[in-house]
Amino acid sequence: MISLKRVSVVLLAAGESRRMGELNKLTLPVDGVGLLRRMAMMLCNYGRAEGCAFSEVVVVTGHDQRAAVEQLSGLPVSVAHNANYTEGQMSSVVCGLKSLTQPSDGVMICLSDLPLLELEDLRLIHQAFTDADRPIVVPTYAGQRGNPIILETSQVDEILTTGRNLGCRNLIEREPDRVTQLEMPNDHVIIDMDTPDNYKNVQARVAKRSVSHLVDAV
Repeated sequence: MISLKRVSVVLLAAGESRRMGELNKLTLPVDGVGLLRRMAMMLCNYGRAEGCAFSEVVVVTGHDQRAAVEQLSGLPVSVAHNANYTEGQMSSVVCGLKSLTQPSDGVMICLSDLPLLELEDLRLIHQAFTDADRPIVVPTYAGQRGNPIILETSQVDEILTTGRNLGCRNLIEREPDRVTQLEMPNDHVIIDMDTPDNYKNVQARVAKRSVSHLVDAV
């Protein structure tokens, strides 16, 4: 069994996908699977064979809650609905953190629109958190901050107590003593799917098999 710190996951799926137009990006297929379902499946499958699976996965819904819940059908996740999702991403982070129930050493805050993210990327970030002497791990690629990040439990408590945004984009510059930057071997942590053009680019990369298929359907 691989000895890694215990990590729970908050998967953010409450946004309105405004830049995608009329489409709900979380339902768009990536490699034949809806984007949100693909992300949730990967998080649920992570580490099972090695015995280092995530402690729990909480999915935060908001906009188009019904479609999100349908995407999660049959998966071993918990769903937390953020009725205040229009107040911004931080409200969903807090909602997810408050919904965690399992003991863990840290929490991974994961966006739902990381279509190229793979199991190996998750392993690298998890290992970095286990090895780090700082409470926050942020993956980067070519100097650009990416996602998902992992926060030590002490940092989670601070967020819930003070409302501070420890996942904000200027955190590395503002409080470098808290952050371990993990330079990734690929760009999967910085590729999102906010616009129709983003989606076309993702489809092209998947078609060229530059991102591996999911393993072990849940």
